[in-house]
Amino acid sequence: MEPTTLTTGRLLLRPLESSDVDAVLAACQDPEIPRWTTVPSPYTRAHAVDFVEQVSPRGWRDDTSYNFGVFTRESGTLVSSMGLVRLAQLAAPGRQAELGYWTAKEQRGRGYTAEAGRAVCDWAFRSLGVERLEWVAEAGNVGSRAVALSIGFVMEGTVRAKIVQDGTRRDAWSGALLPSDWGRESATAYLPYDAGQPSA
Repeated sequence: MEPTTLTTGRLLLRPLESSDVDAVLAACQDPEIPRWTTVPSPYTRAHAVDFVEQVSPRGWRDDTSYNFGVFTRESGTLVSSMGLVRLAQLAAPGRQAELGYWTAKEQRGRGYTAEAGRAVCDWAFRSLGVERLEWVAEAGNVGSRAVALSIGFVMEGTVRAKIVQDGTRRDAWSGALLPSDWGRESATAYLPYDAGQPSA
């Protein structure tokens, strides 16, 4: 996939660049980010360099993850890292991807992450033909869930022992966003389960 850029009213979403290393390093010093994500702790400059200069570009090149740095349009301040991950099922017939993100501590509570998330989801539906977007977070991550709900994800439940964090299996919350949740059609027909219908 050729790296792309998205914009919203307040934000610029673009692939990370070497000049973003210091901002990523600073953001990931917040202990809440490694607590709830796969970001290493302690987070070093080497981690930031690897993520910005190797991991993120490789994801675009190999179609394994499409990661954006999210920046304010007014000042160019880093808001978050957000992208589509686990793209193994992106091709037909699966047409699925997962939305992942972390947000810098100073930028939380302003609606930025949900704004960026809606832009990424719109791009996924419109340009990539995605028919099911998933969101997964460790159970208890109420901030991430609030963002997902604001975007429009429908919570589907708690998945037992889904996430391994610090050598321990933990339960996860999961949700999904379908094109139909936004009043859009999918190339593949969707037949929801109806508990009132007799089984065939």
